[in-house]
Amino acid sequence: MAQQLLMPKATAVWLVDNTALSFDQIAQFCKMHPLEVKAIADGESHQGIKGLDPVQTGQLSREEIAKGEADTAHKLKLAEPKVRVPETKRKGPRYTPVSKRQDRPNAIYWLVRNHAELKDAQISRLVGTTKSTIEQIRNRTHWNSANLTPMDPVTLGLCTQIDLDMEIEKANKGRPLPSATTGEDTLAPTSETERLGTEVDRDERDDEKEIDADAVFAKLKSLKRDTPEDDDEDDRY
Repeated sequence: MAQQLLMPKATAVWLVDNTALSFDQIAQFCKMHPLEVKAIADGESHQGIKGLDPVQTGQLSREEIAKGEADTAHKLKLAEPKVRVPETKRKGPRYTPVSKRQDRPNAIYWLVRNHAELKDAQISRLVGTTKSTIEQIRNRTHWNSANLTPMDPVTLGLCTQIDLDMEIEKANKGRPLPSATTGEDTLAPTSETERLGTEVDRDERDDEKEIDADAVFAKLKSLKRDTPEDDDEDDRY
């Protein structure tokens, strides 16, 4: 990525006010027209712009300014940055190294089996494949379907766990909860549980009544058996 000067107009204002560099040198360094730099020096333009010191920002060294002041033909060069800013990745299909391309069908097969909610476009972004290949693997019409083995794309190094989690979260966003679609059992209402408890108590009371009745009849039967024997003993005397 080509290195660029930060705030070129503010830098030009500072160089005009604080150095003896020529208008051409400042214009070349700040990517401006020499007449525009001359207008800054004459106070005809950029009056509201505060100058920015390129030495403090690390974009120009004192030595480079001294060289430019000593030689009007010298072209100022940007100083090497102390921190490298990574380039912004352009949007598009993910690039897959040649050594890992043979693992893509297995990764697609894993995603299709374990995360059916993912759309083809999401799978394509994760492993860098085409929608036709994904469709063939879904329909088992891929030329190597018999030998495919589901393998985690994160383990294969085709995508990161963060990217996978983000795509899954996007796919599940707005989907209804499983209990609402599958009709799984949920907690019963309070009225039903109270009624159930009342029925259980009533059954227990009925059982107790039955037990008490049996005991009473058994006792009566025993008394009936005892009464005739007593009468026979009285007749004997």
